[in-house]
Amino acid sequence: MIILADILPEACANVPERIFNLAALIITIMKFGIPVLLIIFGMLDLGKAVIASKEDEIKKGQQMFIKRTISAVIVFFVIVIVQLVINLAAENTEKDTIWTCVKGFTNGVECPSNQVCRVK
Repeated sequence: MIILADILPEACANVPERIFNLAALIITIMKFGIPVLLIIFGMLDLGKAVIASKEDEIKKGQQMFIKRTISAVIVFFVIVIVQLVINLAAENTEKDTIWTCVKGFTNGVECPSNQVCRVK
């Protein structure tokens, strides 16, 4: 286990690198997984409506598909924008700030074989 005291503020210096990378992995899964699932569920709703061959159900299915697609785009871009803001805030501050810690959680940390860790 590598302690990140050299690159992170005291608030998160004792957090193992696995926690940072796990949080970054969960955020990445949310960024891509939730929109994909929303689009798949929207396609299933639309497919059920088309199979039913009723005009009202097809229109409801289309509306639901459009709503889920818009929701998927919103989820993706909200996460991307939050990551962008965090990255910009961490870049424009000193090394020992809480923004560096938050950036570690959103982007993960790299610890190459020479044991010098850095925030991605």
